[in-house]
Amino acid sequence: MKKILIISDTHRYDDNFFRVMEKEAPVDLLIHCGDIEGSEALYAENAHCPVHMVAGNNDFLSGLNREEEFMIGDYKVFLTHGHYYNISMGSDLLRLEAAERGADIMIYGHTHRPVVDMSKGIIALNPGSLTYPRQEGRRPSYIIMTLAEDGNAEFEIRYLTH
Repeated sequence: MKKILIISDTHRYDDNFFRVMEKEAPVDLLIHCGDIEGSEALYAENAHCPVHMVAGNNDFLSGLNREEEFMIGDYKVFLTHGHYYNISMGSDLLRLEAAERGADIMIYGHTHRPVVDMSKGIIALNPGSLTYPRQEGRRPSYIIMTLAEDGNAEFEIRYLTH
């Protein structure tokens, strides 16, 4: 089984990243959906696994790509922060782009609200924010994706407690 940690919108406040890593390690892959604000090397160095990261709207001087496409098992993943697709207004534009790219899973951030939506043909994942959560209850959130030996993926939104 593979364990993938998906995080977003840490905004250079990295304490909760270390708390999540302490709780969830080891992980086989780290995915960061942007708004890292200069902590890219910190995450890459401390994840102890391969890392996929994209630039968010606050990553002004980042050398990160604004989008990535990669495979996790048999799933084609489209990773973006979401702000180029007006994600705050809904996921339709991002879903259209993900479909055009042949993605099975679209992973995004920006809204600071966690989402696991498997209802419209493309799996939509947003881990929320580890730093500035905006959903009801405002708990820092992330997603654990597990990939079973048979290739099937499961997704769980998890929360940090104080």
